[in-house]
Amino acid sequence: MTGTAPLDDVDRKIIAELTRDGRMSVSAVAENVHISRAHAYARISKLTSTGVLTKFTALVDPVKAGLKSSAYVTLKVSQHSWRKLREDLRAIPEVQHIALVGGDFDVILLVRAEDNLGLRRVIFDQLQSMPGVLDTQTFLIFEDLDTR
Repeated sequence: MTGTAPLDDVDRKIIAELTRDGRMSVSAVAENVHISRAHAYARISKLTSTGVLTKFTALVDPVKAGLKSSAYVTLKVSQHSWRKLREDLRAIPEVQHIALVGGDFDVILLVRAEDNLGLRRVIFDQLQSMPGVLDTQTFLIFEDLDTR
């Protein structure tokens, strides 16, 4: 949080509550954190305006939503290709998470598709043919658990 005060215990408790249930009402947050509704509203507004809270979203069970094949795909990319590549990756609906990392590879993606043919299409036809992608490695997900 550049230019803002560090998070205190109340902020952390509010974040924990909203991470557990993003649809929780401000009144419920206030009750669970033991602060007034006005104080909770002000804190949530501050956390949102400073960019600590970036969006409220629903967690979806990928299998129940018809996305039966998932994989982590790592990419080795050519130097200086990241800026263009990240925009190209964001345009692929099956790519659900993108991270630039350090180590044996440069980028790791979470890819979810309806089936193995869809997963194969994304990896072979889209990812491997992107300018700047030098190598890919795929790790199939047999079971995944959300810990939030």
